[in-house]
Amino acid sequence: MNQGKYVFAQLVDFLPKAQFDYIVKKYGANKGIRSFTYWNQMLVMLFGQLSARESMRDTISSLEPHRQKHHHLGLGNSVRLTTLSVSNERRDYRVFEEFATILIHKARALRQDEPFDLPVKGNVYAFDSSTISLCLSLFPWARFKYGKSAVKLHAQYDVRTNIPSLVVVTPASVNDKRGIDFLCIEHGSYYIFDRGYNDFARLYSINLKDGYFVIRANDNLKFRRIYSIGGERDKSIIADQIGVFTTGLSPKRYPEKVRRVKYHDAEQDRTFVFLTNDFDSPAKTIADLYHKRWAIELFFKWMKQHLKIKSFWGISENAVKIQVYSAVIAYCLVAIVAHELKSDKSIYNILQVLSISLLDKTPVNQLLNNIDYKHVKEQDYNLLLFN
Repeated sequence: MNQGKYVFAQLVDFLPKAQFDYIVKKYGANKGIRSFTYWNQMLVMLFGQLSARESMRDTISSLEPHRQKHHHLGLGNSVRLTTLSVSNERRDYRVFEEFATILIHKARALRQDEPFDLPVKGNVYAFDSSTISLCLSLFPWARFKYGKSAVKLHAQYDVRTNIPSLVVVTPASVNDKRGIDFLCIEHGSYYIFDRGYNDFARLYSINLKDGYFVIRANDNLKFRRIYSIGGERDKSIIADQIGVFTTGLSPKRYPEKVRRVKYHDAEQDRTFVFLTNDFDSPAKTIADLYHKRWAIELFFKWMKQHLKIKSFWGISENAVKIQVYSAVIAYCLVAIVAHELKSDKSIYNILQVLSISLLDKTPVNQLLNNIDYKHVKEQDYNLLLFN
């Protein structure tokens, strides 16, 4: 690592600029731009995320005293508040979205060998959404209800690698169930949902594409047992049955057999019912797969607390999406750096150090290895096993 480089410039070296340039060329995005290119814009947004700036003005103000460093940081010759604001409002967010996707693929590929404690062969994805409230007068395009505006983040989270494999931003009025339509179903992979995604037609589409789903059933589920799965079972499994849906349009929307697993959680003294199209895995594995869904709850809480996606630096839908995808780029970049430098520290720990070190010239490897983690504590989310 070049000891003469600023920490931020060292981090930028881990970004695949050639692929970013390809995306920009694909959309003809830099046409007519003489200075402050898409690359400069992305790096300023990335700097704001990594340095935990509270606003666009805060980001520019923190960079203003360091004008002589802008070129070496990759930010261009000058960074002005108006220029950044107009760029976020008008420039094509798809450049940032596609670049975030590239970093997602890279980060996941690096972490595929992470140990996993469940005996399943396919990838395991938790899918959910999180709503962020907005001011109706400033964000009328995101009108939700009760005189409010909001956006919704739909995310597919790879629980094996701890990397989101898909992030989609929509107005909050978009129903959660429609989020399933964003998924690209992989043969043999598992998709874990909470009760809000009980849409049998959409679940059947996963089945038709040879994917597996695990979902917590609604309390009013009407189900007819055909037979029970015998054999030795874990004592927490009350019932393990194969059957069909029986009421309303459910049999038409899901015309094949489905498995119902009834599970008792002794710690909470509560009983839960799961539906799945996996007929082969042990019933306890089905319950354990649903337990993995909490990974995405933690991811949303972590992103909202440690990156800037709760308050937005622009009011257009375009600006909101650019900021969200910049946060995803920051998350994936830190994950990539941690892997490449063989650091076993959490992304949160690394972000804490980077946030106050971006304009230092310490080699990143040395910076991370010298952290005293005994005095760095991340908030303990005391979440229940099941919601």
